[in-house]
Amino acid sequence: MAWNDDKKNPWGGNGQTPPELDEVIRDFKDKFSGIFGGKPRSNSNSEKSITPSAGGAKYIFIIGLLLWLASGVYIIDPAEKGVVLRFGAFQEETGQGPHWHFPYPIESLSRVNVEEIQDMQIGYRDAVRNRRGGNVSSESLMLTKGENMINAKFAVQYRINDAQAYLFNVANPKMTLRQVVESAIRQVVGKNSMDYVLTEGRVAIADSIKENSQELLDVYQVGLRITTVNMQDAQPPEPVQAAFSDAVKAREDKQRLINEAQTYANDILPKSRGKAARILEESKAYKSKVVSKSEGEASRFKQILAEYTKAPKVTRERLYRETMENVLANTSKVVVDSKANSMMYLPIDKLLNNNAQPNKIVVQDSQSDQVRQGNSIRNVFRNREVR
Repeated sequence: MAWNDDKKNPWGGNGQTPPELDEVIRDFKDKFSGIFGGKPRSNSNSEKSITPSAGGAKYIFIIGLLLWLASGVYIIDPAEKGVVLRFGAFQEETGQGPHWHFPYPIESLSRVNVEEIQDMQIGYRDAVRNRRGGNVSSESLMLTKGENMINAKFAVQYRINDAQAYLFNVANPKMTLRQVVESAIRQVVGKNSMDYVLTEGRVAIADSIKENSQELLDVYQVGLRITTVNMQDAQPPEPVQAAFSDAVKAREDKQRLINEAQTYANDILPKSRGKAARILEESKAYKSKVVSKSEGEASRFKQILAEYTKAPKVTRERLYRETMENVLANTSKVVVDSKANSMMYLPIDKLLNNNAQPNKIVVQDSQSDQVRQGNSIRNVFRNREVR
């Protein structure tokens, strides 16, 4: 079936035509105006505007008021604090959760993150967050106790602990914090020597700077809390770094030599003390031996004296025989009675063995024989004195 057929078309039979687009829009406007109490459009072609009635304006005002009141709803995150201002003056401080305040222009809201840890660099700037990173001489150069120049860099970490004080007490809290920390750094470094700052005093100096800075911040009521202060670097100025390095090397060599001497002393002194103690113990043992031997000889002499007083002749003969026995036992002489008919022989095997021994051993034996002979002679004299 063709569309150009007079009797049939897509919109139905009987010659009906589709509605015009302008007519559809006009009907929609008439219905919308009727809802708010307006007069519908006439069927004339005039372009008269439709003015809403008083009831329609009331509904519009109510909807606008509701939207304005709804704009005062806000939600505070767990890490934030909300500060509400009424006509620019502090009204209240709110915590996490949903809240409501009178919308602008009656009240306004400021959000402050009180859990975020922020950092500040003093004496240098990080190239990652700053276009021009590097050393800042106006902040890093300072004098020590000995009037020496030092180049020190510090990193300060802080957070907001009082949102109201942070917003209203100081015009620029971060600038105030920087000036306070710089003042504390120069105060603490100026009270210590250069060697102490560069070597073992880093941690103590950082702690002192933190305490002094926090005291000033509390006095100013800035609303900031310093968490940590770290000394990033401390060096002498660049023109004197070579001389300072030589001084440091000399000091390290001095300390090394002192340590070596102390090690040697720790090795020698115990040995010397042990040797001295051994000699003392040996002398005490020798003393005890000599005293005991002397006491024994004196006791023996007293016993012999008692026997001698009882039988002098017998005791004298016994002492003589004992003395001669001791003397003849330690001598190489052989006493032979010329009247006796006895045959003498030489011990050839013993003579060969004596010749085969080293001279050193022979000398030692001769020395021991001399010592034994000396002891025997000494005993002989003692026995003679007894007699």
